[in-house]
Formats: sequence, C-alpha cells, structure tokens
Amino acid sequence: MTISSSARIANSSLIEPGAIIGAHVSIGPFCVIAAGVEIGEGTVVASHVVINGLTRIGRDNRIGRYSSIGEVNQDLKYAGEATEVVIGDRNQIGDKVTIHRGTLQGRSRTTIGNDNRISDGVHIGHDCVVGNGTFMGNNSGLAGHVELDDAVHIGVMCAIHQFCILGAYTRIADQSGVVQDVPPFVCASGNHALPIGFNQQAEAFVAADIHQQQVIRAMYDRLYHLATPVDEVKKEAERLATQYLLVTFFNHFFSRSTRGIIR
Repeated sequence: MTISSSARIANSSLIEPGAIIGAHVSIGPFCVIAAGVEIGEGTVVASHVVINGLTRIGRDNRIGRYSSIGEVNQDLKYAGEATEVVIGDRNQIGDKVTIHRGTLQGRSRTTIGNDNRISDGVHIGHDCVVGNGTFMGNNSGLAGHVELDDAVHIGVMCAIHQFCILGAYTRIADQSGVVQDVPPFVCASGNHALPIGFNQQAEAFVAADIHQQQVIRAMYDRLYHLATPVDEVKKEAERLATQYLLVTFFNHFFSRSTRGIIR
C-alpha cells in the first residue's frame, strides 16, 4: 500500500494493502478502496464510495457519494478475469454512478477520457469507451461496448444499446433510446431515436470557417436530405478528410460503424 503523506483519508474508510493513493487525494467517510486501485493526485472521493478491481483514476477527478467504480460487470461470460477500468483527468462523476470493468471478450478495459461530466445515477457498462468532454444526464445508461466520441451530449434518462457508436458532437435528447450508430454532429430524439437535425451549436462547428461549415452541412444533407447511400458518403468522407479537419470525425466514425446508422 502506498499512500501519499499529503492525502486526506477519513478514519472510517478502508484502504486495502496494494492500493496507491496519490498526493492531495481526499477520501471521505465509509469508502472502500481495493488493493488494485490507483488514484491520482488531487482527486476527491466523497463518502460511501467503493472503488474495486484493477482501476486507475487520474488527476483532479471528483467522485460523488455512493458511487461504485471497477465492480464486476453484468456480462454472464465474465469469470473473474483481471480486467480494468481506466479513468483520465478532471472528470466530474456524480452520486450513485456505476462504472463496470471490461471483459476478455471485449477490450479487457472500460475507458473514460478527460473532462467528462457524468451526472447522478449514470451507468457505464463493461468495455465502453468514453472520449473527452462528454456529458451524460441523470439516470442515463450505456450498455456494454458502447463508444462515445468527443463532446457527445446525452440527456437525462437515456438508454444507449450495446455496441452503439455515437460520433463526435452528437446530441441525444432526454428520454431517448439509441439502438443504432449516430453520425457526428447529428441531433437525435425518441425511442427508437431518429435524427431531428444538425448540431449547429457544437463548439467545433462554431469555431470552424464558413467553408468548412458548408462541407459538414453537406455531409449531413447527403445522409438525411438527399438519401445518399451510406457507402457513397463513406467514400466522400475519406476523400474530404485530407482537406477538412472536421470531416475526420465522419471518417473515424464510419471506419468503426457496424450497426447501421439512425435514419
């Protein structure tokens, strides 16, 4: 067990031998930190939190009360293998959040990037990959193997089906159920979720020059107004990605999408 001398740990919390607690970490009352856990500098863990398994947490995160991180996943094939949860820096994790470890059949790891806002009651299933700067509203859930690219916004009480991919800057309305992949910059709503428009408020889109904005709008039009076959849009994305930075989001999305896109 390695605990920095500057860490602050409540007397009622249990830190198992083998855990690594970094500088200026704060752990509130009645927490359990298992032997395989590493918590980075400046992270604050509120009361009644359980962090289990092989879990690595970066710097300056905030973890809310009654959360459970790194616990055994709900995949029936899981048989206790040494799989992981890896969380980056500066994430805001709310109360009663559950984040499950990966599986050997998946990536062996559940991964969360940097600067994400994960609201109260959110569930992140095994083998999920969450990028940077995402938002997940209260009581929403990601089933296993879901991928969220950067700056995805998911509203409250949403459900994302296993193996779905949500491209960068997608926006999912409250109480939606997503069962297919959602391309970048698309707004979606309903159960099952359908496209309802283009996310013109996306930070990357607003910051882009007018010509690049026109190219991105044209990608959306081909998919949803002109009914262009997806394979043709994929080829166009590959061609344009060498010229326009924002098109790389589409190229990256289509290179992984296998469930079909919402239409």
